[in-house]
Amino acid sequence: MICRGLAVFALSLAVLQAPVATAGQAASHPAASHAAQQAPTPIATNAPASAEAAAAKPDCAGAGCDYQPAHITIATPAPAPAPWPLQDRIAWGANLVLVLLGYGGILLAVSTLRKIERQTRYAETAATAAAESAQAALLQAQAILHAERPWILITAEPSRGADSGFSVVATNRGRSPARIVGLAEETRIATDEKQLPPRPEFKNVEPGTPQVPIILLPGESTAIKQFSRDDVKALCQSEQELQRVETWEDKIFIYGKVIYIGLIGPADQQKHESGWCCWYIHGRQKSGLVMAGAPEYNLHT
Repeated sequence: MICRGLAVFALSLAVLQAPVATAGQAASHPAASHAAQQAPTPIATNAPASAEAAAAKPDCAGAGCDYQPAHITIATPAPAPAPWPLQDRIAWGANLVLVLLGYGGILLAVSTLRKIERQTRYAETAATAAAESAQAALLQAQAILHAERPWILITAEPSRGADSGFSVVATNRGRSPARIVGLAEETRIATDEKQLPPRPEFKNVEPGTPQVPIILLPGESTAIKQFSRDDVKALCQSEQELQRVETWEDKIFIYGKVIYIGLIGPADQQKHESGWCCWYIHGRQKSGLVMAGAPEYNLHT
C-alpha cells in the first residue's frame, strides 16, 4: 500500500512539473537570444584580422540585419510612336475611298439587277398577255373565216324529164363563192352498208378535174351525178343479179366526193372536201334515191 501511494505521488508530481518546465524552456530562448545580442564583442588582438572581419560583416546601421532595405527597379520606358508619313496617310485615304466606292457600286448593281428582274417579269407578263390576245384574235379570225367560207352540201333530187331518174346535187351553203376542183364517184352492189369498204375506195385514185370549171356562188347548185333505171340494167351483169336487186336482196350504193376551194383567200389555200353516199332503191315500177352510208362516206372538211 505504501509503495502504491508513493507511485501515485511521484506521478502527480511529474504531471505538475511538466508545464513548468515547458514554460521555462520557452522563456529561456528569448533570453538567450537577447543575451547573445547584448554580449560584448571580444577585443581583437590582431588588427588585420579585425579589419577583415569588419569588412566582411555588413553594416546594418545600428538596426537588425534581418531587415532588408527596399529595392527600387527602374524599367525602360516605352519608345515613342513613330510619326505617320504623309504618303501612308494618302494611301490609306485612297484605299478607304476605293472601298466606299466599291460598296456603293455593289449596292447600285444589286438595285439595277432587281429593277431588271422586275422589268423582265413585267415584260414576260405583257408578252403572255399579248400572246393570249393574239391567240384569241387568231381564233376569232378563224371563226370568221370558217363562217365566211363556202360549204358544199350534197343532196339527192329527182331528175326532170327522166322516169325514175335521180341526180346527186352539190349546193353551196356557205357565204362565199366556191370552185370545184375535183370529183370522184363509185358504184357498188352489196347486201348491206356493212359490206362496203371501211373507207371509200375508188377505181381512180386521183379525183378527176371537171372539164368545165364549176363555180358556185352562195345558194347555187349543180348536178354532179345522175342515175336512172337504165343504169341499173347496165350495172347488173346477169338477170339473177338484176332480180336480186329488184327484190332488195342486194342494194346499189353510189358514193363519191367533191373537192373545192374558196375564191376568197390565197391561191394556195387549203382544199375542202364533201363526201356523199346514196342508196338507189330499185323497184319493179318505181325507184328512189336516198342518202345512206357510214359517217366515213359523208365527211365534210
